[in-house]
Formats: sequence, structure tokens, C-alpha cells
Amino acid sequence: MTGVKAIIAAMESSKTWLESFVSDFTDADLLVRPCPDANHAAWQIGNVIGGDPFLVKAELPDAVFPELPAGFAELHSGKGAKIDADPGFLTKAGYLKLLGEVRAAAIAATAKLTDADLDRPSGEKMAFAGPSLGHVLMFVPFHTLMHAGQFTVIRRKLGKPVLF
Repeated sequence: MTGVKAIIAAMESSKTWLESFVSDFTDADLLVRPCPDANHAAWQIGNVIGGDPFLVKAELPDAVFPELPAGFAELHSGKGAKIDADPGFLTKAGYLKLLGEVRAAAIAATAKLTDADLDRPSGEKMAFAGPSLGHVLMFVPFHTLMHAGQFTVIRRKLGKPVLF
């Protein structure tokens, strides 16, 4: 397996893990906070969706992503994390559809690369993710799993079965 194929596999599998963690959630379940200052799953999935184009386009500006709904980025930013009312969070089906479209775009952009491209130094904006393009692209599945892992606590609060 090449480096590019490994990154694509990680992008695909992390999306699948996220989907499995919310597979039995209702739309209302997406808005449950496991404790007062924790983020609910709707915000977290939206943050993952917004993260893909942010990370990828910073290094691959020609990458084509679907347009996010108006106000989506702001709602799922740090400021939006503290909103308790529902000012426009999507349904589970809406989030998962948009996640699929955005992740497909990240994968398509990655698939155009060679393994040699992965060694290219990352830009200053993405230095937090690592020193190379490969590190930045691996941050996409890492970001997804960081958020998806938090869903297990929400699952416990909701009385959902333990999955893994």
C-alpha cells in the first residue's frame, strides 16, 4: 500500500467509525451534551465537516469541495460550540450526507497526489498538523476520530449500547 492509499484508507475508515457511533442516534440525540461544557454530537460532526476543506484547501487550494450551507462554518466554530438553542443544526441525515460529500472531496484531492508529494513541507498555517503535506492530510482522519471518540460518552448518557 502506498502512502497516498494509506491516507485515503484512514479518511474512509474514520468516516465509517463516526457514522457507526451515531447510527442509532435520533436527531434530538445529536443535541445532547454529556455535561454542561461539552459539545454535542451535532456541533462535533459539523466541526469535522468544516475541518476537511479547511485542512485540505490550506495545502491544496485547487481542491474542489461542496459549498457548505450559509452560516455553517460559524455555527460549528468555537463560538457556535456554546449555543444551547437550535439555531439551525442539521438533521442526522443532513450531517451524514454532507460529511459523505465533503469527505469524498478530500479523498478525491488526495488521490491526485503521488507519494513524493506527501513529503512536501506544509505551509505556516498548517504547521500545527505537522511538517509535511502528508502530516496535514493525516490530520483529517485524526480530527474525525478525536470527535467521534467523544460520542461514546454521549452514548453512555443516552443509555445506548456499548459498540466497541
